[in-house]
Amino acid sequence: MKGLLFTSSKASSPSHSHSSTHSPARTPVTTPSHHRTFSASLQEEDLLYAEQVITRWDLDSPSYSKCDYLFTGDRRQARQFIKSVNNLQSAMHLFVSESASSEKIIHAQKLMQVAMKRLEKEFYQMLSANRDVLDSESVSNRSSRARSSVSDDDNASEEDDRVSMSGTTVSDGDRVSVSEMVMGDLKSIADCMIGSGYGKECVKIYKILRKSIVDETLYNLGVEKYSLNQMNKMDWEVLEPKIKTWLYAEKIAVKSLFSGERILCDYVLSSSEKIRESCFSEICKERAIALFEFPELVAKSKKSMDRMFRTLDMYTAISDQWSEIEMIFSFESMTAVRTQAVTSYVKLGDGVRAMLADFEAAMQKETLKTPIVSAGIHPLTRYVMNYLVFLSDYSEALFDILADWPLEVHSPLPESYFSYTNSEESSSISARFAWLVLVLLCKIDAGAELYKDVAQSYLFLVNNLNYVVSKVRNSNLRLLIGEDWLVKHEQKVKQYAGNYERMAWSKVITSLPANPTVENLPIESARDCFRRFNLEFNDAYRKQSTWIISDSKLRDDIKISLSKKILPAYRALYEGYRGCFRGVDSVVKYAPDDLGNYLSDLFHGTGAPGSVNGSSHSSSSTLSRSR
Repeated sequence: MKGLLFTSSKASSPSHSHSSTHSPARTPVTTPSHHRTFSASLQEEDLLYAEQVITRWDLDSPSYSKCDYLFTGDRRQARQFIKSVNNLQSAMHLFVSESASSEKIIHAQKLMQVAMKRLEKEFYQMLSANRDVLDSESVSNRSSRARSSVSDDDNASEEDDRVSMSGTTVSDGDRVSVSEMVMGDLKSIADCMIGSGYGKECVKIYKILRKSIVDETLYNLGVEKYSLNQMNKMDWEVLEPKIKTWLYAEKIAVKSLFSGERILCDYVLSSSEKIRESCFSEICKERAIALFEFPELVAKSKKSMDRMFRTLDMYTAISDQWSEIEMIFSFESMTAVRTQAVTSYVKLGDGVRAMLADFEAAMQKETLKTPIVSAGIHPLTRYVMNYLVFLSDYSEALFDILADWPLEVHSPLPESYFSYTNSEESSSISARFAWLVLVLLCKIDAGAELYKDVAQSYLFLVNNLNYVVSKVRNSNLRLLIGEDWLVKHEQKVKQYAGNYERMAWSKVITSLPANPTVENLPIESARDCFRRFNLEFNDAYRKQSTWIISDSKLRDDIKISLSKKILPAYRALYEGYRGCFRGVDSVVKYAPDDLGNYLSDLFHGTGAPGSVNGSSHSSSSTLSRSR
């Protein structure tokens, strides 16, 4: 245009070359009529040039080939076409302002219609043929670098002319250039059409094609629309996979699909904020509302404690991406989307509180009626602690959910029960978890009272309290309840283990002399010691052959402790008096090593109640028979 303007100005001003020789009195020769003639001359030249370029690409022309596209061939022709349309638009404005003949205006309007029809086809072809390089991820990554290959710069890179926009497969290296160029070309066409008053036609094509892509993508992601009635009729086995699908789809939709559509819309339709908002709203609003409505329906449907963690997953998903949701759907017309997301977020929080209240109520109502034969870990202990461990993994979400839901109990928790962190918010959630653990420990204490054998009741306490402590130690519960609680209850496990040893094995231990080598027992006293030991050990082993200690480290610690209390004294007695008792009347039933084997076999819960009979020479076979 600059070159054309310079050439035209020289041709249209014959006096220009010698104007410097005229006196000042003769220089004012540019009258208004001359100016209008000069401008009209320029515009007429622009009109003629535009006519030549535009008619060459007339869709109704006999010479037009359906395979020809401006933006897939010579890039210079595409630049010339856009430039000609812009010049034509300027000429039309001048014709109207200077009251030019109606024939000129009508002719220019017809040319503009031909041009817009051409650009409509190009716009449609470019959007439909380049779906693979206009995917949301590509748009998100490359929008900042997008550039038009049909700018007004006549010296545009020759590389642009070599890149094909036909939508054919391109290598990864070329894909970046193609994506950037397609976005730039779309913007050039949109700017031209909107600037020429054909924004409605441009927007119609854009909405139809991009909305179909959004609908198809969400369909492929498994996003469906449900009613509350449908949701209530679903079994958990049916609903849970749908929640998993939603969690994956929501992440892709927010971070990629809707984000990419917003970026593409903002870039291509940047010339009009109103059109940009209208387009994005019509393309994404309905499907976004449907996407964020799903969690609300889940939260409103029938509740059970098993749904807690999937509910927290959805709550966390919305929370983690809230800033992006606000940014993507920031238009006033998208208020309904933000409102739906907030509504679901609030309803999910309400659902978590309701399920947590149900969980606590169920714990308090639970009554342990039958003792565990093995004195092992009660199913209630396993269920509650695993539930709390999983809950503790959602501590950040629970901070928000429980912040305005204070713990209400009839008697306050002792300050020594657990240690708070410095945060008031964390103290709220810590109190909640500490209270739930305390309720469980009370149930465990009540379960221990069901045993008639005191030693067995202590072993039950050892197993269950140790399970609780180990779960706290190896999970986020440790941070929530505190180190003080952990140290205190680890000590209590040791205390219960000591009580068990004393109640279960004190008769065995006291049947042996404290130091047989020093006491120099008479033969009869030694015989009585062996007889008493045999009786007490057999009775202790018989009762405990089905008992269990679930934790391997704790089991080994107790075995080592018992061995240290029993074997040294028995070995001294055995070595000092074994030779005194031979034959059928021998009272020596166990060799020290075999006695150690008996102790080693305890607490696996695999034995059957019975006696340990036989001589020291057949102790192993006797043990297997007693099982």
